[in-house]
Amino acid sequence: MQYMKYSKSLLLIMMILPWFTVPLLGKDTFKRFYPASLFISFIVAIVHFIAKKRKWWWWYETLHPKVSWGFPLILGPYFIGTLWILKWTYGSFVKYMTLNLIVDSMFTYILVDLLKKTGIASLVRLKKIQLLFIFIVDALLLYSFQFLKEKIQLQRKQNPMNEI
Repeated sequence: MQYMKYSKSLLLIMMILPWFTVPLLGKDTFKRFYPASLFISFIVAIVHFIAKKRKWWWWYETLHPKVSWGFPLILGPYFIGTLWILKWTYGSFVKYMTLNLIVDSMFTYILVDLLKKTGIASLVRLKKIQLLFIFIVDALLLYSFQFLKEKIQLQRKQNPMNEI
């Protein structure tokens, strides 16, 4: 495993690189989808906590001993990727689920192997299909959150007296 000596650097790059795309999202898109991205990142952090306790997967490498092992992926590609996916697909549930299935499958069936090869993480008591199922449930929660958020905002605009 010649990649292992670079695993901390790889983790740091994976966390920071997606943030360089934020200006391309646009201010309005960021403001619109930020709460949903924050919500699902929190849910994923909870899932990671449960996974650690149940040994669903194992992270061999962290950026710092006090920093949670899933933190770089949640704060980097997951958080920013969520914003992009919502920007490109929100409003078309079929497009949204199709893109999520493609991205989640790539993570599950390609990136998981790369993380193992580089000595960063590996699945322990979880099969790849189970991981994909978790991602699909997360995607459904995310879309539901955004849908409800926008429905509530629309109702408030239509009935401003209800806020009093």
